[in-house]
Amino acid sequence: MMESGAGPELRRVALIGNNPPRLCGIATFTQDVRNGLIDAFPRLAIDVYAMNDRGAHYDYPGEVVCSIDQDDLASYARAAHRINASGADVVSVQHEYGIFGGAAGAYLLKLLDRVTAPVVVTLHTVLEQPTPEQRSVIDALARRASTLIVMAEKGRHILRDVHGIADDRIAVVPHGAPDRAMGDGEAMKRRFRCGGRKVLLTFGLLSPNKGIETMIRAMPAIAARHPDVLYVVLGATHPHLVAHEGEAYRERLVALTDELGVAKHVRFIDGFVEQSRLLDFIAAGDIYVTPYLNEQQITSGTLSYAVALGKAVVSTPYWHAAELLAGGVGMLVPFGDSGAFAARIIELLDRPEALEEMSRRAWSVGRSMTWPAIARAYVAIFEEAVRSQPARLFPGVERNTDPVPPRLGAVERLSDGVGIIQHSIFSVPDRAHGYCVDDNCRALMLMHRIDGPDSVRADELAAIYAAFVQHAWNGDRGRFRNFMSFGRAWLEDEGSEDSFGRTLWSLGDTAARARSHELRRWASHLFDQVAPHVRSLGSPRTWAFAMIAADAMLDAHPGHELSLALLRDLGRRLRAQLDVARRPGWEWFEAILAYDNARLCEALLRAGRRLDDAAMRAEGLATLAWLDTQQNNDDWQFRAVGTDSFGREYMPPLPFDQQPVEAWATIDAARIAYELTGELRWENMVRKAYAWYLGANDVGLPLGSVIDGGCFDGLMSDRVNLNQGAESVLAFQFACCAMREMAEKADAEGSGTKAGVVAS
Repeated sequence: MMESGAGPELRRVALIGNNPPRLCGIATFTQDVRNGLIDAFPRLAIDVYAMNDRGAHYDYPGEVVCSIDQDDLASYARAAHRINASGADVVSVQHEYGIFGGAAGAYLLKLLDRVTAPVVVTLHTVLEQPTPEQRSVIDALARRASTLIVMAEKGRHILRDVHGIADDRIAVVPHGAPDRAMGDGEAMKRRFRCGGRKVLLTFGLLSPNKGIETMIRAMPAIAARHPDVLYVVLGATHPHLVAHEGEAYRERLVALTDELGVAKHVRFIDGFVEQSRLLDFIAAGDIYVTPYLNEQQITSGTLSYAVALGKAVVSTPYWHAAELLAGGVGMLVPFGDSGAFAARIIELLDRPEALEEMSRRAWSVGRSMTWPAIARAYVAIFEEAVRSQPARLFPGVERNTDPVPPRLGAVERLSDGVGIIQHSIFSVPDRAHGYCVDDNCRALMLMHRIDGPDSVRADELAAIYAAFVQHAWNGDRGRFRNFMSFGRAWLEDEGSEDSFGRTLWSLGDTAARARSHELRRWASHLFDQVAPHVRSLGSPRTWAFAMIAADAMLDAHPGHELSLALLRDLGRRLRAQLDVARRPGWEWFEAILAYDNARLCEALLRAGRRLDDAAMRAEGLATLAWLDTQQNNDDWQFRAVGTDSFGREYMPPLPFDQQPVEAWATIDAARIAYELTGELRWENMVRKAYAWYLGANDVGLPLGSVIDGGCFDGLMSDRVNLNQGAESVLAFQFACCAMREMAEKADAEGSGTKAGVVAS
């Protein structure tokens, strides 16, 4: 056990935030949290993942194991991979909207979606009126995090009342501060050349929201009553302000002191001082002043430091100050009220005994805010996060993975008179992203597999999807368009090569399987126009889709010369690609694993069967067998190649996020392998990939819905992506149709065998 006393032992924490030498309060806080944890728990390893602001890089100390570029999504993915590889027990995030990329810092979610450890998020800003983007990010963090830490009770109230987050998901842990005895203030004053003076102090990065003007305007009255007073403004100008206007703000403040005749009573000290020197400055002060202008400040590190070091405080009533200074710990004055600041400060300077009593109360309150106390609170929260992490369900746990019937409900929900809409927000179609030919050609093929009472409706929908495919064809360019807005405007003249291949596949499939003779004739006609153009395309997946299309076309039109030629030509290309890319231990067509991987194997298997080419069949089986070794977790469940893997040459796949389309592709390829060989391993591969949809996966959660046929968009490290876009829904429905067809074929073959035995 760790020194905290109970709960699981923690060995390693991944700490995400800014870090020195970056100059900001979050950087100081991150460093202080790390140091506090190390001091209190020496055996605990703390890995810091530091955020770089736009265009900046820093010479970080050794504890920073990885830096993350604010606007580089790939950088977040690399950090997530490193966190997982490190074996971190928990991820601790210091959250401020402005330090992460994307709308309101949404890029952080891409990282957290990919880490496997539980997450604890410390919120440095909590807003009563967040923008829609800010609300979305906090709500997503609440779904992902085991605990949200805030530094004041006000933060808890806002999270509960504004975001609907339960109290038991929120912890209040004060902003930490150094543990230092009340020192000899006069000695420190002499050190800083202000001996014998009454010192007022404000410190922190200088910016207009700090309200320094309010205090400067209070100084004439204070100085008239106490001529020995000195107001020290300690801190560098905020780097973002410097980048925007240089030191113009500081110069305006200096000019104001000259204008009011208090220049000799105000001292500006420009610089980001080391902590030990900062603490000496605080010790030299008689009264700490925070004249902030904005009520909605949930925490102030400078205020926490001042209270913990036993300083009397006069402050505006922003949220943190109103809470921390209650009970006589400090004095509150209205925002922007220079007269009130002057009156309260004069009152304290006039009554040294009251000033001393307030200092003692502050120091007493500050004992609960020292870094050792904060470290113990954090570790207790970390331990609880590990202890309460949901157990994952593996094969030892009984799950019902029996195939479920295909259902049209979710497909119809996403469809309208134009076609099927690409994306959804949860289960609600998202019209903002319109349509794509990729999904409409998949939907067209699915309709040919829907039978029984739903077949009439399926044929009606097939006509809609076919019309979309026809409209997508740009004969002038010999390409299909892909993306269309909800307003029916094409967003491009030609789509990707792979969308071309998928659409050609849908034409061959429709020619072979559509119930409508007219639809078969249309598909055959368009196939003959489109197919010759595939030879100019260079994507291996496009070749594979085209080969699957040609195989289907030969079912419809045996001896179809164009299709036979495509199978021979593109099959040779795929095998040549394999010869170039394969390495010892890497039996694959490319140096990477990407999407729709099993389609490459399926294409060779189909071509080998159609052309009676034993070499093609052998290559298809060998590559599919190798792919199977890459698509398993430690419990021998199906694990789709995660999208994080894309672009990683000759490296094992990463696990997240996993896409439903991969399981469908694997089912189709393994079915062909089973039909060709009769080997049970391929049937098991089919069933394992299908079971992934129903919860036999890394997280133990189902993606497919047995109610309406919907399917979640992906499997993350600890949950499913709750959106239900067209690709995911269609993939699950194709998988359901495939399982039904396998069962029907097995039943038919079994019946035939029994009949033969009886007849004999």
